[in-house]
Amino acid sequence: MADEEEKRTITVKYGIIGVGMMGREHLINLSHLRHHGVSVVSIADPHPPSLTSAIDLAHSFNWPLQVFSGHKEMLDSEVCDVVIVSSPNMTHHRILMDIIAHPKPHHVLVEKPLCTTVAHCKEVVEAARKRPDIMVQVGLEYRYMPPVAKLIKIVKGGEVGPIRMVAIREHRFPFLVKVNDWNRFNANTGGTLVEKCCHFFDLMRLFAGASPIRVMASGAMDVNHKDEVYDGKVPDIIDNAYVIVEFDNGSRGMLDLCMFAEGSKNEQEISVVGDEGKGEAFVPEGIVRFGTRVSGRDGVQTIQTVDERINFLEHLNFLHAIKNKGTETPEVDLMDGLISVAIGVAAQVSIEQGRFVSMDEVL
Repeated sequence: MADEEEKRTITVKYGIIGVGMMGREHLINLSHLRHHGVSVVSIADPHPPSLTSAIDLAHSFNWPLQVFSGHKEMLDSEVCDVVIVSSPNMTHHRILMDIIAHPKPHHVLVEKPLCTTVAHCKEVVEAARKRPDIMVQVGLEYRYMPPVAKLIKIVKGGEVGPIRMVAIREHRFPFLVKVNDWNRFNANTGGTLVEKCCHFFDLMRLFAGASPIRVMASGAMDVNHKDEVYDGKVPDIIDNAYVIVEFDNGSRGMLDLCMFAEGSKNEQEISVVGDEGKGEAFVPEGIVRFGTRVSGRDGVQTIQTVDERINFLEHLNFLHAIKNKGTETPEVDLMDGLISVAIGVAAQVSIEQGRFVSMDEVL
């Protein structure tokens, strides 16, 4: 008990690189962990309006910050122990390589996607292997949504039997406006199926408990952003797709993505079917349904899931791993980040070339 109390009271100093919308969300979420010894001490961002907004937010939590325009200056200050990387996707690779190469070890939570290309993801993975003093977790936080977490528990508990099919539907609003409109182009995001859907490919792999072997996809840019122009260029990000992923244990996953479907009751609907039963999760309703073939339709259970820690559970688990380094590892590691990006890349290639793409081709 004394050891646990000591771990709780140790101050862990955080820095946030990139304090746009996501960075400020991390700032808010970390404020809930103050009694766990968390303190945000620095931020870095080249965009002055983002810095101003983050400073005002930090002041509301009585957190004095050291403010930097660049991530290298923040690293060299050596004021923080943990770094959150929530900058635009195309900056992740360079920032992560700089963090890993820095003489002072900094543990890292990097927003998804890990990087925008498989090659860059691999470089980060290889560099991190040479730094056993650093822990890196990838922000595939959909695992922590209460209904999804409950469904994962049901599936991993064997209640539906060996998994055969995973179907994920995301019907939602278009991409939000970001700083300098960076998220309107594949070159910056990695493509919609990397940028947005790495979450779902991660969940498919988790539910299937297997490795992906090939991908087939069909998608297009049919509705959103077609009348937008930035520096003379029209956005090229797709806004809808179907993706099929085949796994090496014979199971299959399917993604149904539509980003002009604001008239939906749920943004995400997840169905996992095994030999013996079926589980479903609905977000944001927070509902899980579970039934077996034996009990039939009348035996389907409906469970309302609630977890007040939802906004900071990802951070809480990573903090636990940091404080127990040597016996704990990040729940979502660099290989999870790499494979989720690789599936998205394979899907983008499949759309461009109209064929199945093997994972060996992209890995």
